[in-house]
Amino acid sequence: MDIRTLCLGVLTLGDATGYEIKKMFEDGMFSHFYEASFGSIYPALNRLTEEGLVECTQQAQEKRPDKKIYSLTSTGRSVFAAEITIPPGRDKLRSEFLVNVIFSEFLAPNQLRQVLDERIRFHHQQLDEMNKKADTCGANPARQFTLGYGLALHKAAAEYLTQNRDLLEDTSDTSNEAAE
Repeated sequence: MDIRTLCLGVLTLGDATGYEIKKMFEDGMFSHFYEASFGSIYPALNRLTEEGLVECTQQAQEKRPDKKIYSLTSTGRSVFAAEITIPPGRDKLRSEFLVNVIFSEFLAPNQLRQVLDERIRFHHQQLDEMNKKADTCGANPARQFTLGYGLALHKAAAEYLTQNRDLLEDTSDTSNEAAE
């Protein structure tokens, strides 16, 4: 899904500034599964405004530039509704952790243990963060489902790493012995 469609989607939730949209991807409901930068959000909002899918009003602020508040037009809502019916592509995973694992033969056993420990800790931190945000879902079933899906993924990842780390650690110990 492109950033243009994502911005339309966020605006279905209510009017927002570019900064508020960015915060949805940093700390909000999208933070655990999608990234968006200011460098992509603002150009998308400008294009959406030019296309008449979004309206922009400016609110004066004291000692600061005017705040631009974006709202969805009825045409924008229709375009978003049509876009969201397109079946999603496959999820793409980008993982520096898995690159480290692929080349773990180049890590000393203690380095590999540290990489695994940090990744397990990361998944537990994500679980804690997401559990703290559970009350922000309210009664919305789609938000509850999305949160539950994220919780299940992080829980499964932490469990898998904990239960199977010996597969890598044993390999690391023997490949480093062979290299010596």
